[in-house]
Order: sequence, then C-alpha cells, then structure tokens
Amino acid sequence: MASSVVVTTRIDEPLSAALDKLAARQGRSRASLMQRAIARYVEEESAFWAFVQEGIDAADRGELISQDEMEAWFESRRHRAAAE
Repeated sequence: MASSVVVTTRIDEPLSAALDKLAARQGRSRASLMQRAIARYVEEESAFWAFVQEGIDAADRGELISQDEMEAWFESRRHRAAAE
C-alpha cells in the first residue's frame, strides 16, 4: 500500500452534512469517500488533458479539418439522423 499524506480543505456545511450522510449510508469514513472522489477527479481531469494534448499534437502535425469540411460532415449527420 502506498504511503498517505494528510490534505486539508474547507467545504461548506451542507456539503459536509451530505458527505457524512453518504458515508454513514455506505458504512465508510468521510476520508474514504474523499479519497475516492479525489481519485475520480484526478483520473477524469488527466484523461481530459491527455485528450486536449492529442488535439494539440495533431494540429502541430498539420492534421486539421477545414470549417467547410466540418460543416459538411455535420450536415450529413443531421440529415441522416432526421431520416431515421
């Protein structure tokens, strides 16, 4: 198991009460729920920024789509969806 560190933050009273209620309902500690929430946030944000970097890298390589091409693609999708 990895070593742990203590992180302190402030949250408002309603959020604290909701967190405590959820922790009690799940039979878990507040710290356990916070650990899971932070881990999910970090995972989601890391994936988002990796996706952004993919786009930047593609643009740097010149892999771009013109406005006209994008509009034509969108219109074809819109017409296909309307026909269904």
